[in-house]
Amino acid sequence: MNICVFCGSASGHDLQYKNATAEVGHLIAQSKSTLVYGGARVGLMGVLANEVLLHGGKVIGVIPDFLMDKEVSHTGLTQLEIVHTMHDRKRKMAEISDAFIALPGGWGTLDELAEILTWKQLRLIDQPVGILNTHSFFDLLIAQMQKMVSEGFLSQKHFSEIIIADMPRNLLPALGVNLI
Repeated sequence: MNICVFCGSASGHDLQYKNATAEVGHLIAQSKSTLVYGGARVGLMGVLANEVLLHGGKVIGVIPDFLMDKEVSHTGLTQLEIVHTMHDRKRKMAEISDAFIALPGGWGTLDELAEILTWKQLRLIDQPVGILNTHSFFDLLIAQMQKMVSEGFLSQKHFSEIIIADMPRNLLPALGVNLI
């Protein structure tokens, strides 16, 4: 199974973010799944990739060429796909992934999550999408989504399709990942 993870190129201030990200990486490797992610060596992205690799897992990075030039790409991956734009990156990750997870992050993570949820709502994809709500990071976003439902801008059905969990050990199986 190829699991796409969207997460920050920064690590955040609370160690809980790094710890949860490392646990996701360990579980991906343990499940014999392959990580698909943004290809960077920095922040939570680097923590995630390094943890999968540390435990013998496979990692596919997808990175735009202009980020290669800024030397943020991870050089030790199983496979590195170089694309031209951020949109090409999202499209490539969606094409090769069987499930999606959002971990804490900034604008890029929010953009990736919003786009993949839009694609799911439009039935351009049918893979499961999960949010790991580490340290209540996504509480306000989830509340905003519930407000979108209550105000008639998002159907309860589409909101209910999002798998939300506080712990990696609960989220991955809910996405169809077989933890060994």
